[in-house]
Amino acid sequence: MSGTHDAPAPAAGTPMVQVEGLHKMFGDLHVLKGVDLEVPRGSVCVVLGPSGSGKSTLLRCVNELEEITGGRIRVDGELMGYREVTKDGRTRLHRLHPKVVARQRSRIGMVFQRFNLFPHMTALDNVAEAPVQVRGLSRSEARARAAELLDRVGLADRADHYPAQLSGGQQQRVAIARALAMDPELMLFDEPTSALDPELVGEVLAVMRDLARSGMTMMVVTHEIGFAREVADTVVFMDEGVIVEQGTPEQVLGDPQHERTRSFLAHVL
Repeated sequence: MSGTHDAPAPAAGTPMVQVEGLHKMFGDLHVLKGVDLEVPRGSVCVVLGPSGSGKSTLLRCVNELEEITGGRIRVDGELMGYREVTKDGRTRLHRLHPKVVARQRSRIGMVFQRFNLFPHMTALDNVAEAPVQVRGLSRSEARARAAELLDRVGLADRADHYPAQLSGGQQQRVAIARALAMDPELMLFDEPTSALDPELVGEVLAVMRDLARSGMTMMVVTHEIGFAREVADTVVFMDEGVIVEQGTPEQVLGDPQHERTRSFLAHVL
């Protein structure tokens, strides 16, 4: 755990992610409607659902890219984005200072559909940049760590290449290495293969499988049912802003109980 993390130590057995009664509205649009979810540490939670079901918004709320409308999110036992203040028997949430929010977010790695690499930087420098800017590592330390991470994602021989010289799958693997460079406790993946040509999907999923085997806690929004079946500990099916069904891959993918889940799986399979 990062040395900058000064919240109380979580109790043994505390889930890595706890979402309680989460609501999110964009104006009059009610996108998340009371989501409850726990992700145990060291586990992989795959979130499935049709477009517009709230999957990506859920991840963005966990990573504080969106302010929540109601509910609570805790990561490693720490309330995200707010502190609770009790007065006259009533508990209210007070928004944390942006610097504290940024510290909380630095413990979470996120990989998006689009790679968002700096086009003027090599793969190595893309991975090394945040540890220098955010964590104060020396450039030599950060570059050494970046080289290790590029090797881990199978790109040691592409360290000096610029994004334009890399395939989409290679760029996404650089993006994963960049997220890992901050030593996150939790990795979020928002449809990480949806922008890739089909023949490039496998190389990105292979890196994610390796991460899962290493014990990284992961939340993954994806339509890759085979990946969910093979890697997930928990599969969550969302529709219209609520969790319709959740359980093991065998339960949700092999024997779905809800008609909405069955029709979705029939469509994607």
